[in-house]
Amino acid sequence: MDPLKTLLGKHVKMEISGGTTVQGVLVDFGLDIVVIYTGKEYLYVPHLHIHYIKRHTDPSFEIASPFPEVPLQEESGISYRKTLLNAKGRFVEIYVIGNKSIHGYITNVFNDYFVFYSPVYKAMLISLNHLKWLTPYQKNITPYTLGNDVLPVQPTPLSLQRSLEEQLKKMEGQLVIFDLGDHPMKIGLLKRVQNNIAELVTAGGDSIYWKVIHLKTIHSPS
Repeated sequence: MDPLKTLLGKHVKMEISGGTTVQGVLVDFGLDIVVIYTGKEYLYVPHLHIHYIKRHTDPSFEIASPFPEVPLQEESGISYRKTLLNAKGRFVEIYVIGNKSIHGYITNVFNDYFVFYSPVYKAMLISLNHLKWLTPYQKNITPYTLGNDVLPVQPTPLSLQRSLEEQLKKMEGQLVIFDLGDHPMKIGLLKRVQNNIAELVTAGGDSIYWKVIHLKTIHSPS
């Protein structure tokens, strides 16, 4: 029996990568993802970033029932990839880097990354290894209260590749920003990508070599 089955429907506490803790009711789980209802929203959390999960009783924390309908449902059981595919075209909030959230929607899902359209950052590449959790918006709500006419799908002009490394090779010669520019050496000209290493030339002309596997998000300012 899956050990998480004993926690299903119970109030739990969970620690996620980055030292973030969340509590709520475990409403569903699969081999590589769990779904937590916090009393306000549903969090879809890949196992990759769960440090621990335990039964938790907090008298000051109560969740009224009945719960709203689970937004992304699968009759045959949930999984990380199915969740991403079911979320395509639906407004979601994702956490990838620290406590910074990104709002928008998924347009494509590939082997080790997905393409995300954000009204702020436009087309972004998000590594499957670094998504901490995903929260679907309630129906009829849009990011920043923008109208749907302001949020059209804006496909990347590149022909999309199956792997993140191959996709980055298609972006050689472009200005790019890694990980939302959380480090000054993650903004520059993508000169070359080879053997899982991306060579980035900074504004000062220095070449910085980044391991692709550790890159969380990639987008171009153009």
